[in-house]
Amino acid sequence: AVPRTRILATGGASHNREILQVLSDVFNAPVYTINTANSACLGSAYRAIHGLVAETNVSLADVVKLAPEPRLAVTPTAGAEEV
Repeated sequence: AVPRTRILATGGASHNREILQVLSDVFNAPVYTINTANSACLGSAYRAIHGLVAETNVSLADVVKLAPEPRLAVTPTAGAEEV
């Protein structure tokens, strides 16, 4: 089974519910956010941690499990896919 699409929004626009709703409606997918400052750097920070532990065969997925859990911000408006 193909996993259902979900969107993770970060940065300044992730605080604007109207923008998140448009994303959700256009892509017909729920939008999640994380409450993390400087989220643009978060991915590279996890990659750096992964690089530091590379010799221990720890996967990137295991490193990212330490990330804060995203929270559901908005879901698609009923009927939006028809538009």
